Amino acid sequence: MATIEWLDLLWCLVPIVLVCTVYMRWLGKPSEIILAASRMAVQLIAVGYVLVSIFENPSPVISIGIVSTMLIVAAWISIRPVRKHSGVMLPASIALGSAVGFHLFLSIIFVLQAESWFAPQLLIPLAGMYLANTMNAISLAAERFHSELGNLKTPEEARLIAFRAAMIPQINSLLAVGLVSLPGMMTGQILSGVSPLIAVRYQIMIMTMCLGTSGLGAAMMLWLMCRSKEKSAAANNKG
Repeated sequence: MATIEWLDLLWCLVPIVLVCTVYMRWLGKPSEIILAASRMAVQLIAVGYVLVSIFENPSPVISIGIVSTMLIVAAWISIRPVRKHSGVMLPASIALGSAVGFHLFLSIIFVLQAESWFAPQLLIPLAGMYLANTMNAISLAAERFHSELGNLKTPEEARLIAFRAAMIPQINSLLAVGLVSLPGMMTGQILSGVSPLIAVRYQIMIMTMCLGTSGLGAAMMLWLMCRSKEKSAAANNKG
């Protein structure tokens, strides 16, 4: 497979310029796209250099530290739609940590049967994919839960509606994979020369684990928020 040179990446400016043109014609300012694209490039390059160093010197302390940092950032992002409500950061952190931790253990120890559980080549990419999917599910669930409470639904009714809404993207991706799209990990493996049949096995693991992390994470987040609402209601009734 041919290696992409840094200068070849200049062609990637073409889609950015196209979208910026639309922004300029319709919205006036393309600064949002320019900022996002620039931040993406800087972040990925920085992460690339960091990962090279970590891969060359694997350490359980460093691996856990990186995953913990990723968890905190993911929890903070996941509560963005409901940040005005108090007490949501802790439930999000618990839900993310529990769901992702369990599925990382399942993936690395049982499915991949890795010799070293803290191998950064496995732990960090898997944690990133699982956290990203769970983060989105928790964000959707939390936002919908509070919206339904605002529509005078009971906490139990709001929890069910929110859980269904949070799982829609996951279920859609399961239905579409192979027929509508080839997922990023599978595409990357095929482009790197891996047999499509081997890439399929990895992708099945990723998608089922992402389904599990998203479902468990959303369920735990909703359970914790529902429990908090019930405690608040009980306290108000006593008052």
